[in-house]
Formats: sequence, structure tokens, C-alpha cells
Amino acid sequence: MAITLWAARLDRPLTAGERAKLLEALPLERRHRLSGPPEKQAEILCAYWILRRALEEQYQWRELPLMETTPLGKPFFPDWPQVCFSVSHTAGAVLAGVSDQPIGVDIQAFRPVSRRLLARMGAPAEEEFFRLWVRREARGKRTGRGVGAFLREEPPLAPDETYRPLELFPGYAAGVSAGAGQTVGRARVLSLTEMLAL
Repeated sequence: MAITLWAARLDRPLTAGERAKLLEALPLERRHRLSGPPEKQAEILCAYWILRRALEEQYQWRELPLMETTPLGKPFFPDWPQVCFSVSHTAGAVLAGVSDQPIGVDIQAFRPVSRRLLARMGAPAEEEFFRLWVRREARGKRTGRGVGAFLREEPPLAPDETYRPLELFPGYAAGVSAGAGQTVGRARVLSLTEMLAL
């Protein structure tokens, strides 16, 4: 099965009605992540909404099934272990991927980074820093070990691993980590209004 990718640009704030609609669709066990300012909540709500839409397209699921997390925090569907997914959200954008094998996706908005962090990653500028960060984050999500496994040093790709950068929106770095035999399909890229209309 090809990896299904969905992305949305949150180009405006959510209305109260839209927020209520997204909150109603969010599983109870995911609502604990809704802390912080409303903008951050909007990103989390949209990330799970777009995951639900991807799963509906692929599996005809009308709602998200029960989710649990591994001890290192990787979410999974305990009743559907053959359905693998990954979600990511950042300021103003969300990304979700679905496959029948482990995958990892990440998206990051470009923003200022300290010189110390640039040097630590060997990046000459913020854009390159975030491209390197996204690759590490996606790889960590795929393996379930998290980005912490790649902070000091990023090992070369294993023979059974691929990584593909994604060009989704100006001002963002994004990518997907997959198994060597997995096909990465074209991302379905939407505006917030288009995403909510589905």
C-alpha cells in the first residue's frame, strides 16, 4: 500500500463552531493534549481531523478508533495494529500519513534558531536547520524512538529505510520516513477551509 499523505495550511483562526466540530471528533484519550493557547489547540485539533479524513479515505472509517501510546510515546491503534500512522503539527500547518507499515512524518515552520543550535546541527541557516530537524524527527517517529535518539548524531539511513523531503508550503520544512519498499504517494494539500469541508 502506498503511503497516504494529507497536509493542511491553517491560514486563518478557527471559528467557535469549527472548533466545536473538531473537538467533538477528537477521541477522549487525545483531549489531554489540548493545553496551551487556542492557536496550539487548533493545530492539534486539525492534525487529528486530517488524520481522520485520511483514514476515512483509505479504510472508510468515520471516526478515529481508540489510540494508545508505546512507552516512548508513539501512538498506535491497539485494535488495528496493521494500520500505521503518523501526525505532526507546527505553527500554521498540519501533516498526517497513513500506511500498512511504520512511517514517520514531521512538519516545522521556519523560525529563528540560536547560533548554538545551528552549530550543533551543522546547519548554516534556519531553513537548513529545520530540514535536518524534520528528517531526524520523522525517522524517530517511524522507529518509535523519538527525535531524542538522533539529537547527538544522526546515523546514515539503514538499508531498509528511506526518507523523502516534502515541499508543501512556503516557509515550512516537511518530510516522511518509510521502509525501503514503501511508495510515498503525492500529498493531498488543502487550505483550512477545504479541510473542514471534507
